[in-house]
Amino acid sequence: MFVKQYQSEDRVIWDEFVTLAKNSHFFFYRKYMDYHSSRFTDHSLMIYNDKDTLVALLPANKNNDQLISHQGLTFGGLLIKASAKQSEILAVFFSLQEYISGNNISSILYKRIPYIYHSMPCDEDLYALFRINAKLTRRDVSSSIKLAQQIKYSKGRKWIVKKAQESGMIYKEIFEIDEFWVNLKKVLQAIHGVNPVHSLDEIKELKNNFPKNIKFYIAELNGEQISGAVIFEVGNTVHTQYLFNTEQGRQIGALDGLIDYLVKDVYAQYAYFDFGISNEEQGLVLNEGLISQKEGFGARAVVHDFYEITPNSL
Repeated sequence: MFVKQYQSEDRVIWDEFVTLAKNSHFFFYRKYMDYHSSRFTDHSLMIYNDKDTLVALLPANKNNDQLISHQGLTFGGLLIKASAKQSEILAVFFSLQEYISGNNISSILYKRIPYIYHSMPCDEDLYALFRINAKLTRRDVSSSIKLAQQIKYSKGRKWIVKKAQESGMIYKEIFEIDEFWVNLKKVLQAIHGVNPVHSLDEIKELKNNFPKNIKFYIAELNGEQISGAVIFEVGNTVHTQYLFNTEQGRQIGALDGLIDYLVKDVYAQYAYFDFGISNEEQGLVLNEGLISQKEGFGARAVVHDFYEITPNSL
């Protein structure tokens, strides 16, 4: 095996591999990874076998003397082609250990891709992590609905959805997002004291680059946006990247109604509807109020695992 650091001239090869990977995600394409390149020092890796065939990719950035896969992405574990066998992926991880040992890198923080983003069985990395004694350092819990076997809403959630449905709200996809982003920022600032991770210009650029993957939906009452959702579509999985609910929206259950619309109408034929994590403090604290809202819709746990790979894990 040979490990090569990604360079800009490798873009076409990189993107072609992402398209073919059995655990692909659109935010592994370079047009997504590079939108925030000024914030992170990219140190992505390409792993070739002895026949000079590309076997795997590791999206990563360097932070001091550590590689993180990837600090600017929710996760970023090893991308694997469908034909790769277990012995090859085991060799890939041995090669990664050799690479960091020879390049003054203390460790790799490996953020594994959750199984709901796999298009076929893809646990080769889990076995390899076990074999090299990689250490599980963090585990976040996300909440996802398996749409074909959806658990019934809780009584409280049913009541709020019914209240929303009786309010006369209109649910729809939108394409002009300036007003949407203003509302999202106001709600995030008022409730959490934070701004969206993406600026308006950044999300517009990403929407332009990935029009089939990034969607915006709103609940509207009397011509006013009172709730909204940014949806990332990946294969048969959809993820709520951002959600907002104005004060008026909270009074009539607008966000609950919008989620019900997305789950029951827009994405009913998909495999998973993922709400994202409900953790704080590196996974050690569970936000029980937040996860309760998601579980009220029938969502249940899918973990996001973080492993530390060191040169001397053997």
